[in-house]
Amino acid sequence: MATTLVSLQPLSPRVWVMGQVRPDQVAALRDAGFTCMVNHRPDDEEPGQPSASDIAHAAAEVGLAVIHAPVRGLPDAASVAATRAALDGLGADGKAVFFCRSGMRSAAAWAMAERSIGAEPQALRDAALAAGYDLSRVPL
Repeated sequence: MATTLVSLQPLSPRVWVMGQVRPDQVAALRDAGFTCMVNHRPDDEEPGQPSASDIAHAAAEVGLAVIHAPVRGLPDAASVAATRAALDGLGADGKAVFFCRSGMRSAAAWAMAERSIGAEPQALRDAALAAGYDLSRVPL
């Protein structure tokens, strides 16, 4: 069965966002050039979702770094800090995919992490909107 990544949307040239990643998609993400994944989805949010440990195991098998920074509602200081650390750790050629159930919390965590180093709020909102995420209510 072919693995598709159709919901993958760019927030920036090095950061992409998507809904729930399944373990069988991890190798395709690595093959697409991603070096890091940030999982913003809490475990047990809904029946049948892959656990963070299942995703981490699949990532380890293919050499892809993964950070679990669960977000419930708006990103908190810890999830924003973990997101910022992931961004800072990408290096010159790194590329990250952020995910949660729909991608909305991941887009918000990315914007808040970028804002923490001075990025312009409207530019962040515009980039997220271009990817399909309305951050107009997110405090940036």
